[in-house]
Amino acid sequence: MSDKDMESKEVLGFKNSKIGFLSNFPPKECGIATFTQDLITALNKRVNPKVKSRVIALNEESSMYNYDNRVIMEMNKDSIEDYINTAKRINRSDKLKIVCIQHEFGLFGGEFGSYIIPFLETIEKPVVVTFHSVLPSPIESRKRIVRFIGEKSAAIVVMAERAVKILNKEYGIPKNKIYVVPHGIPDTPLQSPELFKKKLRLKNRIVLSTFGLLSKGKGIEYMINALPALVKKYPNVLYLIIGETHPVIRKKEGEKYRNELIELVQKLGLQNNVKFYNKYLELNEIIECLLATDIYVCTNLDENQIVSGTLSYALGCGKAVVSTPSIYAREVLGKERGVLAKFREPKSFSEAIDKILSDKDFKSRIENNAYSFGRSMIWQNVALNYFSIFNKIVKLREETTEKYPHIKLNHLINLTDNLGCIQFAKFSIPDKSSGYTVDDNSRALIAATLHDNIFNLEASKELTKTYLNFLEKVQDKEGKFNDIEYSTKHLIPTSEDALGRTIWALGYTIDKSKNPEFIEKSKKLLDNSYNIIEKINSPRAMAFSVIGLYHYYKKYNQEDTLLKIKKFADSLVESYKREATEDWNWFEGYLTYSNSKLPEALFLAYDLTKNQEYLEIELE
Repeated sequence: MSDKDMESKEVLGFKNSKIGFLSNFPPKECGIATFTQDLITALNKRVNPKVKSRVIALNEESSMYNYDNRVIMEMNKDSIEDYINTAKRINRSDKLKIVCIQHEFGLFGGEFGSYIIPFLETIEKPVVVTFHSVLPSPIESRKRIVRFIGEKSAAIVVMAERAVKILNKEYGIPKNKIYVVPHGIPDTPLQSPELFKKKLRLKNRIVLSTFGLLSKGKGIEYMINALPALVKKYPNVLYLIIGETHPVIRKKEGEKYRNELIELVQKLGLQNNVKFYNKYLELNEIIECLLATDIYVCTNLDENQIVSGTLSYALGCGKAVVSTPSIYAREVLGKERGVLAKFREPKSFSEAIDKILSDKDFKSRIENNAYSFGRSMIWQNVALNYFSIFNKIVKLREETTEKYPHIKLNHLINLTDNLGCIQFAKFSIPDKSSGYTVDDNSRALIAATLHDNIFNLEASKELTKTYLNFLEKVQDKEGKFNDIEYSTKHLIPTSEDALGRTIWALGYTIDKSKNPEFIEKSKKLLDNSYNIIEKINSPRAMAFSVIGLYHYYKKYNQEDTLLKIKKFADSLVESYKREATEDWNWFEGYLTYSNSKLPEALFLAYDLTKNQEYLEIELE
């Protein structure tokens, strides 16, 4: 591609772009290329169209790839001059705000990928680096390169907690610069393998599988050697070895490793129990094969492997996994999310697989634990984590929130009459017989106040006024709030939670409303209830009250209010210590509604008091 063509592609590709990824990219056959494609696809779906992710693709000398329009630059990974010139071109762009480098030592030219150093010396835009490998006990030359990358980076992303300790202790990179974001996985429903076995013509087989690019260090031969013992007990076992040989290995050695595996299968007489699928799989093919799998087997021989995309995908599909004990496997397969087998010991593999196959309850438990763990790893969640990191470094989010979407108040207006918000509706028709509750009118007050704050419309002002008038009407002489029957208009006592939510709504209106009349009335109502707040015992009502009092304190800075906040926060801490266990980090023995408000209340209490215990429990 000529310089002129490249420059025109940059102009086209940079339209609305903000985030640049330096990485391999499809159609190059590489796990990191696929990772980058999935990540930017998720980012481009999840954030405002004005913030687009684009790619600076790494190429080998004399290679050509038919990239799509997400690739706006190409760089020869073996040319130092290209690293410097590419960095200068990025510096000149007013559209590109941040660069995210997908780092693996073999991706970049020079010893241990040292050619990335002149790029980092030249680049003026902030850089975030994702380390796909983090090696313990490094030799000095490798350590120097990683340290330099750490110094030049605004943030480092790793995919395992163990990687944080290694980078901090062995490479000297500060912990506050390192973020843990899991390897992304597709969002796949938890399903029985039988349907997919039928589709792939694997019906009535016990399917074991391993997928990924083949190379000598994969250790698949040890799993093949484990099969004879399994076949004796489970004659219908089928081991699928899925994926083509790694392109770099294929150039150097051809199909040597695959042929060795085929010879081993023949030697052991396992032709009916092992099948090779020699193809670089598309995502839908990988998912179908995994969904047809009973047990996924990870045979990697690298003890220091800090992340595994294939293992992550298997977890995300809710598969029982047997894996060698790499750093990553030990971290993600704990708490009955999988079973570990020993390196280079076929017997260990056969025993681990038999343990799962012979105990249906154990297998089901592993599958459910794996699937639950994988929910945090789906690409949309990973994309949001990355975007949050990027936004801490450069304010991308300003452009994503400069225009709020239109919010319709039609249904809320329809539910509200001259008295207040009616409790229930049948579809969109208000059910007046259900009456009026303090709880719903307090929720409605928060919504109307927020809407008025953003849009400054008469409709939201009228709603706010109506809900405040309702709360004034239902407050008795003691300061308690009550619900109203529709037909008789009699007052009915309400719950502690409703009282707490009302304190929240009034405090929020005091702090956030721009209307002096609404602020004055809210303060009057809250002050009337000020003394009865202390009688609250419900953890949820305490949390609601803390949120309201937090806003009240921000406005009026009264010491007595801070004492009330501390009292409620201390009660929540007591509830937590009474109920929490190693596997149940919660304030009660169950989850109900508005659960997030309990830790939020402790965080707000910490914000005012700086009591570290509040923060620690909130984070747990």
